[in-house]
Amino acid sequence: MDQFKDIRPYHDDEVRPVIDGLLANPEFIRSIAGFSFPKAYRLLPALVCWLARRKLTAQLEHVNTVKSMQGVIALYMDQMIEKTASNLTHSGLENLSRDKPCLFISNHRDIAMDPAFVNYMLFHAGFDTVDIAIGDNLLKRPFVTDLMRLNKSFIVRRSLKGRELLKSSKQLSEYIHHCIDNNRSVWIAQREGRAKDGVDRTDTALLKMLSMAKRELGLQQSLNSLHIVPVAISYEFDPCDTLKADELYQKAELGSYQKDEQSDIHSIVTGMIGFKGHVHVSFGVPVQLTSDAAEDAAAQIDQQIIHNYLLQPTNFLALEKLRESDPGRVPPIALPPDLVVPVNGESAEKFAARLDAADPKIRSYLLQMYANPVISRYAAGNADPFAGQMMAETTAE
Repeated sequence: MDQFKDIRPYHDDEVRPVIDGLLANPEFIRSIAGFSFPKAYRLLPALVCWLARRKLTAQLEHVNTVKSMQGVIALYMDQMIEKTASNLTHSGLENLSRDKPCLFISNHRDIAMDPAFVNYMLFHAGFDTVDIAIGDNLLKRPFVTDLMRLNKSFIVRRSLKGRELLKSSKQLSEYIHHCIDNNRSVWIAQREGRAKDGVDRTDTALLKMLSMAKRELGLQQSLNSLHIVPVAISYEFDPCDTLKADELYQKAELGSYQKDEQSDIHSIVTGMIGFKGHVHVSFGVPVQLTSDAAEDAAAQIDQQIIHNYLLQPTNFLALEKLRESDPGRVPPIALPPDLVVPVNGESAEKFAARLDAADPKIRSYLLQMYANPVISRYAAGNADPFAGQMMAETTAE
């Protein structure tokens, strides 16, 4: 019996029937047509849908396996990166073994692009791509679920409660261990939801969930068997920065933020097609835990993510502007005397234009978002300036 059938990615023998179903799905075709050719679709929707289906049918004609599907996705990624990123770099690939799978635990800034950039780096370096954890809150439509599962995504059920949540968490943990035991690497975000404020911290609840499949070994041995590698992804410009800042503003000033059905889709599309500038993906070294304390494990992962994160010119620009406009938002930090702050005139101009275009009431939140990675790394006395804040957020969730 396939105990993971309801959450796992599709197998090779399932790929072709799923693709044929998508090509026959009018809702999927309309979505692709509207996304790819928005102006023409508004004028001639029937014609554009016909053209979109014809183009997709030709592109996917010979796709019969997961690997061939990922080859098609890689071509789309190449085109998207060329249009939306000015520079794409990586570090730490030499830390990875080609013979040992990893659980990549990553900071989380963009819904779709974070795992996409990790996969892109691995694919072009000759590594196998990863299985990707994706929350069921993003899978509102069946064709979206099909697309994700075709691209080696597995489902994290976030909407369950009580015993059902416990049962689902155990199944998820077992699936991730199953992947590692069968030489397949996995990507998962360090906490539920994106770090909209730019504070990258690992949720201990995630680590406890990951250890459930081999609970009898204790948390230390269970997590060590997953070969955890922290990953830090850095965007010079976050395409969703104003969306995130507005959410932070509403929560802080109005007491709540209400999502609608289109919020996640809007964030996904904005993250994909928006300008990102320089993107850097940093792979850490495998974590070796020495205790059963989830807090110690989280601290080790966080230390690598915070210190491997490539600080961009926009991070330092935001810090200086925040000091000028709202100094109370900047805690004591100690920058090393030999630190060379990256200077980029083009970044400064684009960042200033971005800030000017933002609603004045959300600007301080936008600046804080970009400044927080610098604050995280250089907090005076190596203290965690966000510890209390993160505890409050975890309790609230």
